[in-house]
Amino acid sequence: MKKVISAILALMVMLAVCGSAGAENAGRKMETAADADEFIAGFLGEHPEELENTWAFSAQMEAALKQLGGTAGMAKQLAALGSPETVLPAYEAEAGGLKIFHVPCAFSAMKADLILAVQDGVIAGLQTGIYSGNREEPKKESDAFDAIELALPVPSLGELPGILTVPKGEGPFPAVVLLQGSGASDKDESIMELKPFRDLAEGLAEKGIAVYRFDKRTYTYAVNMATDPTITLKEEYLEDAVNALQLLAAQDRIDPDRLYVLGHSLGGNAIPAVARELEKAPVKARGFIMMAASPRPLEVLMREQYEFLYSLMPEITAEQQAEKDSLFAELDKLQDLDALDVETQVAGAYPAYWKWLADYDILQAAEEISVPVLLLQGEEDYQVTLEDFGIWKDALGEKENWHLISYPGLTHPFTAGRKTEGAEIYTRPDHVDARVIQDIADFIVQTGN
Repeated sequence: MKKVISAILALMVMLAVCGSAGAENAGRKMETAADADEFIAGFLGEHPEELENTWAFSAQMEAALKQLGGTAGMAKQLAALGSPETVLPAYEAEAGGLKIFHVPCAFSAMKADLILAVQDGVIAGLQTGIYSGNREEPKKESDAFDAIELALPVPSLGELPGILTVPKGEGPFPAVVLLQGSGASDKDESIMELKPFRDLAEGLAEKGIAVYRFDKRTYTYAVNMATDPTITLKEEYLEDAVNALQLLAAQDRIDPDRLYVLGHSLGGNAIPAVARELEKAPVKARGFIMMAASPRPLEVLMREQYEFLYSLMPEITAEQQAEKDSLFAELDKLQDLDALDVETQVAGAYPAYWKWLADYDILQAAEEISVPVLLLQGEEDYQVTLEDFGIWKDALGEKENWHLISYPGLTHPFTAGRKTEGAEIYTRPDHVDARVIQDIADFIVQTGN
C-alpha cells in the first residue's frame, strides 16, 4: 500500500535531516539548482546508490545513510509517495544559515517537495516537504479584507514568515492566531491539494474577524529543529503561540482584548499547554478553538491510524506486512523511553519530545482553562475520531465554558468526505466547510462581547 505512511498526522515522509557538523567525504560539492536537479534525478532513478561515490555528504548525513541502507535504502522510503511522474526544476532558498534546494515532485500517490539542505557545498540533509509547484499562485484580492505580511520573530533563529488577514475598515477587530498540525507546515497548513488555514483566514476575515497565520518552525528551520535532540512541544508550538499573540495585540486595527488561539490536530492538542503559558504573558487569550484535537497519546493515534489504513486494503502482500510490522516495531520503542539514547529518533522525534508528551496531562490542563473553549470534530475523521470527541465530552462537556460540536460528513481537515476514503480526501481540491467557519465566527462574536 503506497499511501499509508503519507496519511499519518503530518502527511509527510521524513527521509533524513542531518546536521552539517563534522568532516565530510571528498565528493563533488553541490553549488547550484542544476546540481540539485542532477542529484534528485539520480535519487529517483534506477541506481541511487551511485550518488554515494559522487557527492559530498556531511559526517552526520553519512551516518544516517548507513543506518538507512545507503541512498538506495533512503530512496525506498519514497514508496509511500508512489512513482515519480513530474519533477519540476529546483529552486534555491535559505534557512538557518543553510542553502536549501526545493525540487517539486508529483508522484503517483501525492505531490511533495524533495528538499536538500546544503552547507558549504556539502549535503547535510534530505527530506520531503509541502509541495510548492504552485508557489507562484496569485494572492486573492478581496473587497472584504487586506492581507498584510507580518513576520513573527523567533529568538535565536530569526523569524517566521506570516500573514495577517484583517477585515477592511478601521476596527478594532477581534483576531485569531492559528496553530497547524504536526510536522513541517506552511502558514496555509498546505496538505496536498488543501489549504485549510487559508480557508479559515479568508472566511473569518469576511465575517469581520482578523486572522494571523505563520510558517511553523519545523517548516522554516527544518534542519535546526530536526537535529536538536532537546526539542519538545514547547519549542514546536508554545513559544511561538505566546509570542504571536503578543505581536498581534500590538497591531493597528486589532482589539487586544479580543484575541483567540486556534489549533488544528496536534496544534489543537497544544492548546491547553498554550493556555498555561499565556497565564504568564502580558497579553492573554479571550478564548480558544480546538479542531480535531485528541486527548489520547500521539503514539496511540498513530497505531490506530496505521491499523485503519491497512484495513482498507483488500489484501496485504508480504512486503506490505513487513512494512506494517516495521512501523509498529518503531512505535514499540516508545514503551521504554528511558532506554533510548537521547540522540536516537523514534517515529521522527527524539526521546525528549516523547517524554514531554508523556508528562503532559492534557485533560488536566484543559480542565484548568477558565475562558471559553470551542472544540470541533469531524465525524468522518479517521485520524482523530469520535472516540476522542467522546472523551472530551465526558470530561468537559458539562463545563459552562466549553462548547463542543461534531459535524456529520466532515473529515480531519474539515472538508467533506468519508473516512473509508483514507488519504484520498487530501488529493482533491476542496475547502473548509462553511458551517465550521460560521460556528467559529459565532463563538468569537458571542464570547467577545
